[in-house]
Amino acid sequence: MANQGILILTTGGTIDKNYFDALSEYQIVDSGIPALLDEARVALPYRLVELMRKDSLELTDADRALIAAAAREAPETRIVVTHGTDTMTETAKLLAAEVPGKTICLTGALSPARFAETDANFNLGMAIATVQVAQPGVWIAMSGQVFDGLKVRKDREAGKFVAL
Repeated sequence: MANQGILILTTGGTIDKNYFDALSEYQIVDSGIPALLDEARVALPYRLVELMRKDSLELTDADRALIAAAAREAPETRIVVTHGTDTMTETAKLLAAEVPGKTICLTGALSPARFAETDANFNLGMAIATVQVAQPGVWIAMSGQVFDGLKVRKDREAGKFVAL
């Protein structure tokens, strides 16, 4: 397989949240994704672009259009998008409609990357692997699985993503 670079777009979400004390609200801070990539010793070429720092419940149509434009205009054909989990599937639908011919995988975390017990690093690793081997289309890597981005939902009660 050619060693083509991967574009990683960060948008915020729980994966980049930080809680400063028990009484504080969360804040989305500088992305922790570069540190996760360094810790994992990712050796393949990648380019990281921070698009925004938002909870996915706060994303607007204009924000989603910005994500789609960044993916569509990128020279890379393999793209990972870190994203909040609550509206990840909405963004997946737009990317599927607006960015043909590329392999895109959205991922995030149910607990912040800065927490000792997090799913962030596993999910990010799955997303990077997915864009290297999956066919063009939009995928979601969460809950230890890779889902068709158009056939998945977040099950809030179970705390995981499930296929439709």
